[in-house]
Amino acid sequence: MGQTAFLTGATGFVGTVLARQLATKGWQLTAIHRPGSSRKYLEDVPVDWRAGDVTDPASLCAALPEGVDAVFHLAGDTSLWSRRNERQTRVNVEGTRNMVEAALARGARRFVHTSSISAYGLQTGVIDERAEQLGSVSPVNYQRSKFLAEEEVRKGIARGLDAVILNPAAIMGPYDTVNWVRMIRLVCEGKLPGVPPGRMSFCHVDEVAQAHIAAVERGRQGENYLLGGTDAALAELVRVIGEVAGVTPPTRVTPAWLLRAVGQAGEWVSLATGREPRFTPESARMATRHLHCDCGKAVHELGFQPVPLRRLVEDSYAWLKGEGLL
Repeated sequence: MGQTAFLTGATGFVGTVLARQLATKGWQLTAIHRPGSSRKYLEDVPVDWRAGDVTDPASLCAALPEGVDAVFHLAGDTSLWSRRNERQTRVNVEGTRNMVEAALARGARRFVHTSSISAYGLQTGVIDERAEQLGSVSPVNYQRSKFLAEEEVRKGIARGLDAVILNPAAIMGPYDTVNWVRMIRLVCEGKLPGVPPGRMSFCHVDEVAQAHIAAVERGRQGENYLLGGTDAALAELVRVIGEVAGVTPPTRVTPAWLLRAVGQAGEWVSLATGREPRFTPESARMATRHLHCDCGKAVHELGFQPVPLRRLVEDSYAWLKGEGLL
């Protein structure tokens, strides 16, 4: 009989890949899903689906089996639009608090929390796990909510929860339908107006999922693990996407001040239209930061492996083409 796992966010990008890897390794999977959420990419995976929502504590306790080997808490709201801040905080912070309570009540043996490098806030340069987490004072609600969600996990640890926290950087790879796929589409369709000036760390979704599984057996209780490893400017990412797709992308880097102005203009327009702008002040801040992470701790303790930028793009592009999403 295989190990048992309970997943939130299983139908998301990382959750889909993690569920597929766990099933391949013989784990028995239970996962919650919201009514209407698509399970298209997990139809061939044996999962005991149970209706539930991280914002509904009763549904979590009803769905979570007693004494599972691992809870993988991946559910989250990644919006960068201020009009969704309230809902984002409810999902990311209160949802994590609810999942921690359910895990404690049902005697889960280990809790793996999917956070983000965003919990460290708008820093610059190279950071590792010892860096101060500035997400608490970030003007970007996503970053604040990821920091506060970790605080909920730490409160659970103080009450006996055996938890590990993973902090992925920018994730690429198959099954991404909402994140870096947007950049790939814009480049492929010749609609990218300019190249953001930011720099960041990138990682492969397969490696991120494998780090989650390794965290069950090898992660140290209460520890954070940064997952990145491939540092690149967004200009380099755009160039590689162009090479892989066989198109000529823009090469001129847009000044940070101009991107921030565009983001602010989008915010003003959204106040009148009620529609989410393509670019917000928050997304401008995220696209103009220069932040890399040292993932040596995850490499040493979890067996995490950085993947070259070109392979990240090739794997993402090939999957999108195969699914008819380009």
